Amino acid sequence: MQASPVKELAQELGLPLAQPVNLRDAENLESLQKAAPDVLVVAAYGLILPSPVLSLPRFGCINVHASLLPRWRGAAPIERAIMAGDEETGVCIMQMEEGLDTGPVMAQQQISIEPEYTTQPLEQILANTGSELLLATLQKLPVAAKPQPAQGATYAKKLTSKDRIADWQGSAKAVHHIVRALSDRMPVRCEINGVVMQILAARVVGQNNPEATKAKPGTLLKTAKEGFYVQCGQDELVITRLKLNRGKGQAMDAAAALNGYPDIFYSGAEIDAAIEQ
Repeated sequence: MQASPVKELAQELGLPLAQPVNLRDAENLESLQKAAPDVLVVAAYGLILPSPVLSLPRFGCINVHASLLPRWRGAAPIERAIMAGDEETGVCIMQMEEGLDTGPVMAQQQISIEPEYTTQPLEQILANTGSELLLATLQKLPVAAKPQPAQGATYAKKLTSKDRIADWQGSAKAVHHIVRALSDRMPVRCEINGVVMQILAARVVGQNNPEATKAKPGTLLKTAKEGFYVQCGQDELVITRLKLNRGKGQAMDAAAALNGYPDIFYSGAEIDAAIEQ
């Protein structure tokens, strides 16, 4: 267990700190009532705020949410945006209500999702943007909030082990989106020649060789120092960085993997995406 940066700073500054398991019991609710907050702010907070808490602060409860609502309400908006191939996302400062991320929006800022972004750097950009937008909003309270549009709502469901399975039958671009979204925390997993491989980085190349398209999706078409070329339903995914459950299990580039494990990586080898998670 490791203390969050918020907890560490609160302790350093001698601020009151509470970590309630839930916000529904009388003791926790009473401590909030005694604090008599003007406003309550949450960001990536894991607990549901019950009605008595939502109605307690004078200016209500505010959430810093990492998407352009109503798109990607829910637990994993950053990963889901990358996985879907979205070209932009952003931050919303929203007034909380009992529905999941359904409240009216007080302020928002758009952010482009660059093709090379993985979740971690995008998350940091959104966090920085969100903190600035939050402070600007707090200084203007009360702020008129705009209801979310009825159309375009999507749900960013919690990530599970099933999200780590690459569908080689689909396009290389779609697989690449998943690799980018998950590489920082729970990389795509698959199996090649009985060895578990995690894909940490990859790129997409178009397919100009008619013979290559006859190969079964998931087949290694070519192994080279710059990467392993995998047949997909459309185009090829070039795996450039990976981990294996062999040796020390460290991250390595394709050249190191080719030098160390020629018995695993060779043209014609098949990658099985349906590994037991």
